[in-house]
Amino acid sequence: MEQTIEQKLKALYDLQTIHTKIDKIRQVRGELPMEVADLEDDVAGLETRIQKIKNELDDLEDEIVTRKNLIKDAQSNIKKYETQLNEVKNNREYDAISKEIEIQGLDIQVSEKKIREYGFEIASKTSIYEKAQADLDARRSDLDAKKDELGTITAETEKEESELTGQAEKATGNIDERLLIAYNRLRKNAKNGLAVVTIQRDSCSGCFNQIPPQRQSDIRQRKKIIVCEHCGRILVDELMALEEENA
Repeated sequence: MEQTIEQKLKALYDLQTIHTKIDKIRQVRGELPMEVADLEDDVAGLETRIQKIKNELDDLEDEIVTRKNLIKDAQSNIKKYETQLNEVKNNREYDAISKEIEIQGLDIQVSEKKIREYGFEIASKTSIYEKAQADLDARRSDLDAKKDELGTITAETEKEESELTGQAEKATGNIDERLLIAYNRLRKNAKNGLAVVTIQRDSCSGCFNQIPPQRQSDIRQRKKIIVCEHCGRILVDELMALEEENA
């Protein structure tokens, strides 16, 4: 059976009332879900950074071990060449072995310099690692607190929100598709989620702009769907709001 304009307006206002209650529940949660998501991203980012620094520290430690082994090898070679010096038979052999000893000595100096550099780098990265770890511990603590807070609020409101969502789905069935599309578009574009509003003090309660007396009279007659000239919201008279509250 075809709905009257009044029935359509009541159906729209009913749906808006339910959605407003859902919006208020979600406002209680506020930005907590977003804060939790941001903290989870921070934790993941810090974990990745810490693992990267740890890998770099491990590589530096490996480099130090490698350089120490090179020093040992060079020292062993020097002892071997020094022994050979006592057995040389001419100046050419002496110069050649002396050159090798010199090269090994330079290799030792290079390795010792590298070990010192690696040591400084390890100290610097360790400081960064410790700060990142402290930041991670703080973020994890904040995340746990926010999750607990969100969990508490969700547990308190979950049942009510679920019931209201069911009511909204049922109320949606009483509205024709064209009106529902317009309603959803208005809700999406409205900062406060209000697509259907009442007249309050001769003004639109959505944007607070004044409504001319003749237009108010047309709205109260409920013979056509009228929207606010300023914000585009669907307007219903204040008496309808009272009727729905007392129903």
